[in-house]
Amino acid sequence: MARTQHRTTAAQDRRSATMRRALRREAAGTVGLLADPADFAAMRRYRTFTFDDHTAYLRQIEAVLRSLAAEGAHTTVALFDPKEYAEFCADHAIDPDSPAARSRFTAELARTGATVAYAGQPIAHLVPQLVSRAVRNATRDYATMLLAELGACADCGQDIGRAAFDRASHLLLRLLQGAGPGTHHLVCSTPARDDHLLAVLHTEQAAPPTEPDAPGPPTVLSPDHATEFATVLAVGVALDSRGGVVLRSMLPGAPDRVHGWRLVGGSLVPLTEAEVFAAYCTDADTGDPLAPEPGVQYRAGFDLGADEPEPHR
Repeated sequence: MARTQHRTTAAQDRRSATMRRALRREAAGTVGLLADPADFAAMRRYRTFTFDDHTAYLRQIEAVLRSLAAEGAHTTVALFDPKEYAEFCADHAIDPDSPAARSRFTAELARTGATVAYAGQPIAHLVPQLVSRAVRNATRDYATMLLAELGACADCGQDIGRAAFDRASHLLLRLLQGAGPGTHHLVCSTPARDDHLLAVLHTEQAAPPTEPDAPGPPTVLSPDHATEFATVLAVGVALDSRGGVVLRSMLPGAPDRVHGWRLVGGSLVPLTEAEVFAAYCTDADTGDPLAPEPGVQYRAGFDLGADEPEPHR
């Protein structure tokens, strides 16, 4: 009787362990990462933060991520900022010198901060991805704030920021339509008060269909990145900044093509071929000429059409 009960208990324990492992594979997690050596040094003032070497710390982070991935767990990595951490602890009246506080802050980062999904990439690739994500988030938030601060038009009551975003979205659509098939890399640059905003968008578009009634070619792009791009472009439209857009198009077996536009009065005005060449072949810091990139054709910007909505004034 006792042996039978013991065997039953052991079987239940094994089944419980199996169930816990299965549940663990379905539980998503977040790991906070101190990507910058200066941020790492700032965390060393806490007694419970036991690491003393940033390189060794990054190796241990990578080992933890690999271990979680081997268990089948989905993990995101969040950029851990010591200053934001201290403010978070002060706002919530919690002791910052504890693993529990760092864990609580990391959980908050999963909801609001810059994160990158871990997919087995080396830590040397993960860190730049995370920093780039943080920069994109900061740019988007700042551009959104600028548009929101513009308020409503005193004459017609229209929301100026919303009107600028709608126009920028229309301009982006015309750019993508005019780009045609291929892989496209767009960069929007515009000054904005005390900062200079930069947005990047990567798209892929298939060749047009051969059947006359078939739908148009699909465009593959990230909706989030498209929104970020349109938001930065909208700032230039709303503030009438002297920004610009550059489009680089790539097709297999053909030279890369580069087109450019300047932002004038809420419109994208095509640059000439000579202006595109000069922009690409001039050092932005020194003004010195640069050698043309091999295998690249510098082309004038194409016309975006006359049916654009009028910019709000």
